[in-house]
Amino acid sequence: MAETENERRPSGELEASVLAALWAAGGPQTAAQVRSAIPQPLARTTVATLLARLYEKGAIDRSPAGRGFVYHPIEDSHGLTARRMHRELDQDADRGMVLARFVEGLSPTDEAELRRLLEGGGS
Repeated sequence: MAETENERRPSGELEASVLAALWAAGGPQTAAQVRSAIPQPLARTTVATLLARLYEKGAIDRSPAGRGFVYHPIEDSHGLTARRMHRELDQDADRGMVLARFVEGLSPTDEAELRRLLEGGGS
C-alpha cells in the first residue's frame, strides 16, 4: 500500500524531527525556524502544537521573545532517552523485577558496559 498524506505517522516521529532540528541548531529557535529546519512540510499550527507538547513533557524549554517564544532542548538525545527510561521504570511498582527483565534482555556487550558503569567507570 502506498503511503498517502492522510496516513498517520508513527508515534513520536514528528516530535523526534522537532527535537533533531533543535539539537542541530545549537541555539534557541523560533517556531518558524524549527518549521523550516524539519524535513516534513508541516503547517505552522502543527509545529506550534508539537513545540507546546514537548514543552509540557519537559523535553524542551522556552523563553519569551517578541510576540512568541524561542525554544531550546533541555538535554541532548542521550539525556532524553535516559529520562524516558526513568519514567517507564517509575510506572511499575516492582522496580526490581523491571530492572531484572531489562538486564536479562541486554546483549553481552551492553551488559559489560552497564557493569563497567556501575563499578564507577563513568560515561
